[in-house]
Amino acid sequence: MPLATPDLRRHNLGLVLARVCTAGGEARADIAAATGLSRGAVTSLAAELIDAGLIEEAEVVAAAGLGRPRTMLRSAASAPCVLIALLDADHAAAVASTLSGEELVRVSRRHGRPMGDPQAIARVLAEVIDEAAAQLGRAGRRIAELSIVVWAPVGGTPARVLADTDLEWDEVDLLALLRTDSTAVAAFEATGGQVRLVSDSLVAALAEHDAVGGETVLYLKADSGIGGAVVLAGATAAAPRVLAAALGHLPVVPDGELCGCGQHGCLVTVAGPDALLERAGLADRAAAEGLTAALDAFVADVCAGTEPAASAWRHAAGEIARTLQIVALTVAPDVIVLGGFIAALADDVDAVFGAIQPRMTPAEELPRAPVRGSTLGPDAALRGAQRDARSRLLADPLAI
Repeated sequence: MPLATPDLRRHNLGLVLARVCTAGGEARADIAAATGLSRGAVTSLAAELIDAGLIEEAEVVAAAGLGRPRTMLRSAASAPCVLIALLDADHAAAVASTLSGEELVRVSRRHGRPMGDPQAIARVLAEVIDEAAAQLGRAGRRIAELSIVVWAPVGGTPARVLADTDLEWDEVDLLALLRTDSTAVAAFEATGGQVRLVSDSLVAALAEHDAVGGETVLYLKADSGIGGAVVLAGATAAAPRVLAAALGHLPVVPDGELCGCGQHGCLVTVAGPDALLERAGLADRAAAEGLTAALDAFVADVCAGTEPAASAWRHAAGEIARTLQIVALTVAPDVIVLGGFIAALADDVDAVFGAIQPRMTPAEELPRAPVRGSTLGPDAALRGAQRDARSRLLADPLAI
């Protein structure tokens, strides 16, 4: 169905703004060639974006031969920005970036993991959000998008944390707590902004899909707990479909240990970070130095073959591979990506996953997806949330 004229102009404004942001500086003629728009249209659209304070003219570059000099366009120095707040089982953080992805501010703080006390953790999250917002204010930057990423499932209207077994939370209205404790959140909503609450697995999976390509990506991550998602290619590369997958709570061990979710034998009870650190003798280190430091030590012990970490991981790798097998036979992914601390141990899981593949004949193995470690590191969820926010802003640039 053809776009109506106002929709078409919004679309074209987004094309021009995206090109300027992605290229980091480009002339109008280059934008026209890359987007298929006429030079006259690009000139008109660029003028609107300049008036809106989103882009600005930069240096003039001499053309080759007898061509006319070209004036480059770049993101405006004071253009609105994206603020992403992240809350996991160890830290609260706030990261601000431009539409081009350039990081402006990062504030991070351990919250101490007070179990069953969401208000105490929300206060720490509010502090880092307000500190980041204050730094942006001093730099003359306005927040155009504000998203809160939590390492837990999210649902309902308005959005809430449905439960967080890593922090012993039941259902929590985190946004309501932040409205009370964060000046920046309250101010953003007072000016018409909508704060979004999203699950880390969903946005991290989007970033992983962008990084590895492929039609279908199965993503499993382990950091504070175990989560995941399935990403299906959409009608366009910019619009994949993401399906939430609570992989940590697949009951893979019959009559196994009781999980905090109420089931028995969930993957997280045999391969989750807390379970592995306990079996590896690193639980005290996690309490003293934080989950991230303890998991780094666990991975180092596994890679060195140090016991009891190595044995604990061999058992966990088998359970993770078996879980991936169950899901892969259902969704047939092109690639499987492991995130969090298990990214560094992906080869172990790939070996087990390959060994348990079904065969239709004694000699023939069905095609299988490779298991790869994430290349995005701990910022996978941040990158996915930034991508999501950027897509919304580019859909209607003059509303920023």
